[in-house]
Amino acid sequence: MTFVPRPPSIDKGVVAFLWAFGFFLYLWLGMMAVGVHMGSSFILSAVLAGAIFLYVRIYGEDAPRRVS
Repeated sequence: MTFVPRPPSIDKGVVAFLWAFGFFLYLWLGMMAVGVHMGSSFILSAVLAGAIFLYVRIYGEDAPRRVS
């Protein structure tokens, strides 16, 4: 019998943090590139990253499938 290895299980909170951090960097650097003040862009990006974290944490996983 051949065993096919599966990728390791990653907690939903870790995945949510990675998404939020990635979007935080994207938003922060993007806002600074278009001329938004550094402090304002950091605060707004941090607030949006928190919202993204909560959204992915709550709604980011599919419902488990039933194995028949």
